[in-house]
Amino acid sequence: MKTDKLKIGLVGVGHLGKIHLKCIGMVNGWEPVGFYDSNPEVSNTVSKATGWKAYSDLSELIADCDAIDVVTPTDSHYKIAKEAIQEGKHVFIEKPVTSTLEEAEELMRLSLETGAKVQIGHVERFNPVLDSLDNNEIQPRFVEVHRLAQFNPRGTDVSVVMDLMIHDIDILLYLIHSPVKEIRANGVPIVSKFPDIANARIEFENGCVANLTASRISMKNMRKMRLFREDAYLGLDFLEKKSEIISLHDSHPGTEYVMPLKTEQGEKFISVNSPEIRDGNAIKEELESFYNCIVDNTAPKVPLDAGYEALRIAFAISEKIRKNLDQLQA
Repeated sequence: MKTDKLKIGLVGVGHLGKIHLKCIGMVNGWEPVGFYDSNPEVSNTVSKATGWKAYSDLSELIADCDAIDVVTPTDSHYKIAKEAIQEGKHVFIEKPVTSTLEEAEELMRLSLETGAKVQIGHVERFNPVLDSLDNNEIQPRFVEVHRLAQFNPRGTDVSVVMDLMIHDIDILLYLIHSPVKEIRANGVPIVSKFPDIANARIEFENGCVANLTASRISMKNMRKMRLFREDAYLGLDFLEKKSEIISLHDSHPGTEYVMPLKTEQGEKFISVNSPEIRDGNAIKEELESFYNCIVDNTAPKVPLDAGYEALRIAFAISEKIRKNLDQLQA
């Protein structure tokens, strides 16, 4: 068991920030120093409720810590992270990493110069459902994704692409080891000034095609990904924490749930497997992983360049949507 204690400070104690605050306390290696929030009333309320020290000066918090957890609106990520990295502090940044690609590029440059570890909060990477897959053996040819959410005014300051779809963009880039070849996308603003429903078709250089749908005005919540390869179907339910793997075999696999199938190539066997999904707190685990990469001096599980790539593809999708909307309004 690691015993090295690292001092951490939290920036932003809104809805998600309060969750981070709680989860930091669950990780043995972190020594909470305090938090900073730009709203004094919120700071006072949270400090009284939790016992955490409320800093009135961000620079002072950064100076007192080994690491900073940034859970603020996206447009403030760059400024906060830049100051922390320049001071040699390790930084966890909620997704999306920054508001622009240029900002993310600057943070990458600074982190290389200072040696600061930077991890991005693509929390679905820590969803236990992903553990049911062997990343090296997936090699999907087609992927279908639905990420639907009931309406919540929180998050409507950005498009549904940046709010929801970017989770699945990151997962796809993690699972499909191939550059993006072509993107087609469309979307519609319904209750905000940004697209609230979006669909994107991403074709990769290796031939894999992914179809992504994201909505934040759905009647129900859904976070499903279906992956198809030549010999298997893999169904992932990130919300219900369920996984189903249906595989085609040339010979009997020796498992319990098997169905024989007559084909032109002879008899095949279909197996159905529902892997057991462990219990887990994804936010706690990503903050624990952040601690471990610092102590062990290893690369973060979701490094800064992964956050950059997810943002780059999200921007490309958003630009396709913008052009299509402009054409409709012309």
